[in-house]
Amino acid sequence: MSDLTALPLDEVIRLRWVLRDIRAKRFTLSPVSSSDMETLRDMGYVEVVGELPVLTPKGQEQI
Repeated sequence: MSDLTALPLDEVIRLRWVLRDIRAKRFTLSPVSSSDMETLRDMGYVEVVGELPVLTPKGQEQI
């Protein structure tokens, strides 16, 4: 998978909110599910730096 638009609409909406939460560093208040994190990493939108998720430039474009 390389594009959010290939996913069902409800999943696209949820994952875009997860990207926004990561950008705003809200993941400490509402942790990202492991399956969402795996999907976003596989798509190249998120990488883990240290122990924290960080948006890649590709992830920034999706917001």
